[in-house]
Amino acid sequence: MRAAARRGRAAPAARDSLLVLLFLCLLLKTCEPKTANAFRPNILLIMADDLGIGDLGCYGNNTLRTPNIDQLAEEGVRLTQHLAAAPLCTPSRAAFLTGRHSFRSGMEASNGYRALQWNAGSGGLPENETTFARILQQRGYATGLIGKWHQGVNCASRGDHCHHPLNHGFDYFYGMPFTLTNDCDPGRPPEVDAALRAQLWGYTQFLALGILTVAAGKTCGFISVSGRVVTGMACVLFLFFISWYSSFGFVRRWNCILMRNHDVTEQPMVLEKTASLMLKEAVSYIERHKHGPFLLFLSLLHVHIPLVTTSAFLGKSQHGLYGDNVEEMDWLIGKILNAIEDNGLKNSTFTYFTSDHGGHLEARDGHSQLGGWNGIYKGGKGMGGWEGGIRVPGIFHWPGVLPAGRVIGEPTSLMDVFPTVVQLAGGEVPQDRVIDGHSLVPLLQGAEARSAHEFLFHYCGQHLHAARWHQRDSGSVWKVHYTTPQFHPEGAGACYGRGVCPCSGEGVTHHRPPLLFDLSRDPSEARPLTPDSEPLYHAVIARVGAAVSEHRHTLSPVPQQFSTSNILWKPWLQPCCGHFPFCSCHEDGDGTPRMPGL
Repeated sequence: MRAAARRGRAAPAARDSLLVLLFLCLLLKTCEPKTANAFRPNILLIMADDLGIGDLGCYGNNTLRTPNIDQLAEEGVRLTQHLAAAPLCTPSRAAFLTGRHSFRSGMEASNGYRALQWNAGSGGLPENETTFARILQQRGYATGLIGKWHQGVNCASRGDHCHHPLNHGFDYFYGMPFTLTNDCDPGRPPEVDAALRAQLWGYTQFLALGILTVAAGKTCGFISVSGRVVTGMACVLFLFFISWYSSFGFVRRWNCILMRNHDVTEQPMVLEKTASLMLKEAVSYIERHKHGPFLLFLSLLHVHIPLVTTSAFLGKSQHGLYGDNVEEMDWLIGKILNAIEDNGLKNSTFTYFTSDHGGHLEARDGHSQLGGWNGIYKGGKGMGGWEGGIRVPGIFHWPGVLPAGRVIGEPTSLMDVFPTVVQLAGGEVPQDRVIDGHSLVPLLQGAEARSAHEFLFHYCGQHLHAARWHQRDSGSVWKVHYTTPQFHPEGAGACYGRGVCPCSGEGVTHHRPPLLFDLSRDPSEARPLTPDSEPLYHAVIARVGAAVSEHRHTLSPVPQQFSTSNILWKPWLQPCCGHFPFCSCHEDGDGTPRMPGL
């Protein structure tokens, strides 16, 4: 009886407790927007182009001035073993956007081409790939991309925009659908398919000489050939000339353009005012969406050649035009960060800064270096195995949430940004595909001391060049190289004369047995280990080999976006302002940057 009475009294008490809990829940609902904003920050992702990790003061450079980036690192978390998933622009950015190795979406070299070559090619990031922008858009974020895209535009017609940023989760785009090249500057030598262009021009001259010889021989009576044959040969030559010159003769007009959403706004673009236009667009985007939440991916054109730099910064650095461009980039980033603070968003904005891969060592103008410095790390852009091609800055900033001044030496990847920002937005990563990245939130906040990556695989095109094993119990980071590029001249540290090192063929060396380094003791990869110098040599090689084999089982065939048919310039796909082929337009306003004195 007493027990029953106690149970009777307990029931109302339990109901009362539930009512109190429900009341608290309803009360907390009134604070829901504030709570949501606290855990759903604005997200600002800044990616430089071709920047070397050794170009920044916070990574050891004491001759270039990068105070704004350095302050971002001082107030946030700096990663020292942050790695690109590919050593070239298009594949690296595809992996960054999707959290997956680029070959999983076909965005890797299949026949020699390692990046998209034209706005009017049909290759690009497939529609079935999911970017972090798409997930954040579904979570109620405004999603903007300002700057470089380089993931394709069209598939079958000029207006289908199947690869366009607005078809991949961004609701606003302003910038270059392609990338900066020397062709964008009329005073620079050609860059896009330069070898093929030279070859085709040689064929044209050879054919023209042959036709002239036949015509002269016929006129002088040395050979007997009908006039129709000579005319036919001349027509073939004319068609051959027109077919290649219509594309290669107008590279600047076809590739060097600016778009706002689906519309071309400048064709060709005026390089001298591009930096000010990008800055204006970024600040405007922040102001328009300051009530958030928003995602802004600021994909900088700095510091890719031709290193377009405004007069306020020319000649101001200790490292020529490249150094001037780096210091202008830092100034521009400072202006963006000021806009965040001026709009009261500093404490509610998760900011990230990186580069798409290492500095371009082969970029030179005579004896002047036009590419970046990769610090103590061997190699550079285009090299999938050596650290200099894939080790990049990684700076995270969120006052009050991420600890200030923290430095993390754990192996991490650009692919980790995808699950990181998805988690911050309260979303979920796709479960129907392989995701190679891991959320960095626990590592950045200090909840975890170790990276979630035990193994990382380093590709050059579709070829696995190296693999890294983070042996957590010992603290060692082992690096196994299966293939490395052949530097020339020998011992030069890069592939001068090629423009970029190859991934396969006669320009690489296959190592049997593989090269082994312990990056924890030899980050410069200067002293390969041997069975005599490292007792664990065979065990490490075997363990990494087993991981590679397991990794290979996750691969599956996909359509190749860099195939010859996808890479070729197709006039019916060319983005155009006006009536094709008479494409030309410029934005209103002079776009003159108002740069302060240094």
